[in-house]
Formats: sequence, structure tokens, C-alpha cells
Amino acid sequence: MTPPFKLGLTGSIGMGKSTTAAMFASEGIPVWDADAAVHRLYAKGGDAVTPVAALCPEALVAGAIDRTALKAWIARTSDALARLEAIVHPLVAADRAAFAAQINNDIALFDIPLLFEKGTEAEMDATLLVTAPPDLQRARVLSRPGMTEAQFALILSRQMPDAEKRAKATHIVETLDAASVRAYVNALLAHIRAKDE
Repeated sequence: MTPPFKLGLTGSIGMGKSTTAAMFASEGIPVWDADAAVHRLYAKGGDAVTPVAALCPEALVAGAIDRTALKAWIARTSDALARLEAIVHPLVAADRAAFAAQINNDIALFDIPLLFEKGTEAEMDATLLVTAPPDLQRARVLSRPGMTEAQFALILSRQMPDAEKRAKATHIVETLDAASVRAYVNALLAHIRAKDE
């Protein structure tokens, strides 16, 4: 079986990544979602539950990792994020590798928020950055339930600036409206398949 073409999808918060990933899925493209993988790892029976609970006992609730308790611990502990990532990132990488090994398709999409920040683009055949003007990004993010300016600023501080991502990405799509993004997705799939022939 020929290995699939691996397309890494990324973009900062509020840029339209989830919507774009769903468009690839609707075209029959298998999608691996980094955030969904973390949810699986934190769920009851997940591989991250025991090691994360050893790191932060108060996050263990009903046999699963409570993300709210975990976020509170990270906020008050200076090295918490680095210690947590040392546990979770190898497990996420293993989940991604297991997904890649069982793909029966010519193209697969890997939805990874911190694709460039963590160097995971090295595993991909190409990358696609979703982007939008800063005012549209801000409006989208602040319309989310419970989102504050402070939370938005903290999330942005952990993400590579959009301009740097643009410089690294193989392909870039502006997510201004759904119709143009869908047309771009279809054109990109055709482009990848034409190159692969």
C-alpha cells in the first residue's frame, strides 16, 4: 500500500481551522485531530490519565483528567506546562503514528494547532495554513462562550505569529467565507493528486 500524502493543517485560534478540516472530511479525506487525540488521552482509560494524575492529583476526577483543574494548576505553577507537555506530546505523537499506519486513502489531513511551534511539519508532505485578518479573528474568538480578552491574549502568546506561519506554510487559505474555502479545498486536493500521478 502506498503511504498517503500527509497534509498538515494549522492556524492560530479563530482562523477557521475546524471548519476547513470538516470540509476535507466531507470530501472523504481521513482527518486526525490533535485536540481530539488529547481528549481521548485524558478520558477514562486514556493513556495520559495515570501519568498526568501523578503530576497533578487534583486533576483526576472520576477516572479522567479534568481540564479545568489542569488549567488552574498550569496557571499557578511555573514549570507545569513543560512537565505536562513532556508526558502528553509523546502520547499524542504515538496516537498520530497509529492513525497514519491504518490510513487506506491517497491523502490524509493532520489538524495540528501547534504544527510549526513543535516542529511537526517535518513529518508532513506539505502544510496548509488557514488565516484571516486580525479583526475577524478577534471577533470570532471573543464571540465564543466564556472567552475573555485576557484568555485570548494568553492563547495568542503561546502561538507563533501569523506572519511567521505564512513564511513557513506550503499553502495558505484565507477563511473569509465558506464558499471560497470549499473551492480552495477542492482545488488543493486536485493539485496534490495531479502532482502524485
